[in-house]
Amino acid sequence: MSIDPRVALQSLVAAFEEHLAAAAARRGEKDPAVEGAYLAIADAFEVYEEVLYDAYGEVTPLEIYDDEDGDEDLLEDEELLRRSGFGEPASFGGDEETEDVSSPSLDQDEYRRQSGSDR
Repeated sequence: MSIDPRVALQSLVAAFEEHLAAAAARRGEKDPAVEGAYLAIADAFEVYEEVLYDAYGEVTPLEIYDDEDGDEDLLEDEELLRRSGFGEPASFGGDEETEDVSSPSLDQDEYRRQSGSDR
């Protein structure tokens, strides 16, 4: 017997809502309610991903990491960002010329005509 993907999605959304409620009521760094809600999201997501694939041959762009995998992947991502320059803060006011990208200002009547509103 297979679970309907909509039911699995509802369970996943409910798990997110429970996690939000637990996080908002957190009592300390290692609150068991938050940790339990975190694990419930992972479990509900795995079920959703499986039934989605079974029903439609589709997957989501999301992935569940355990502690070891997550730490390694984050370090790899940070290294890739550093090499690409995306992790670097933008420098403003340097030697490079900047282009004026401001848009012409519209008065309120002209804006209404362009947006199709007569209000």
